[in-house]
Amino acid sequence: MHGRIVAVNVARDLAHVAAGFQGLSGIGKSPAEGRVGLHGNTVAGDRVYDVRHHGGYDQAVYAYAREDASWWSGQLGREVTPGMFGENLSTEGIDVTGAVIGERWVTGSAVLEVSCPRIPCQTFAEVIGSPRWIRRFTEQAWPGAYLRIVVEGDVGAGDTVSVIERPEHGVTIGEVFRALTGDRALAPRLLEAPELPVKIRDKAGKWLAGTPDDDPPLDEDLLDKDLLDEDLT
Repeated sequence: MHGRIVAVNVARDLAHVAAGFQGLSGIGKSPAEGRVGLHGNTVAGDRVYDVRHHGGYDQAVYAYAREDASWWSGQLGREVTPGMFGENLSTEGIDVTGAVIGERWVTGSAVLEVSCPRIPCQTFAEVIGSPRWIRRFTEQAWPGAYLRIVVEGDVGAGDTVSVIERPEHGVTIGEVFRALTGDRALAPRLLEAPELPVKIRDKAGKWLAGTPDDDPPLDEDLLDKDLLDEDLT
């Protein structure tokens, strides 16, 4: 499978998000010029402020498909420009929602590994400014994918994205997203994917065992279905 990078986006300005969020956020991104380095767990020039919920090994790079963004443009009545959803990589021609956990992408001189889906948070909702945004985004279930940096390198707009390895378990970003946002019947599927972050596999194990899930969520305090409903009524 081959696709391409439409834009590589980094946080240019510090987003001061009103109505429920105070502080700095790196969610506001725009296309970078030239090549951008992917080193360690970081995208050169990008910023991560909420390090409890964002960034790190399992969330080093965030990719979102331009095909999905274009659909949202129609729904929102305004253009969803590259970086508007907080993504580092705006892609084209890659089924991001259907990406298999642990599959590897070669793009530019870097190798990336699909890790887990993005879970919508209140900051995201404030930035988009659309009523019931978290519910709408969750129900559409096109979450985008976080990726690990397996081989450091640099990327740029126009680079090809090639899937060079895909685990046989077949557990997709979409399945994991649905599990984390309410469908706990998918817990056995999550345990079939050893490449998932430990926190997610631990959650799935607790669901199956019927034990309390007191671990902090991966992204924001919105993973629980009841909290999602409460936030959006």
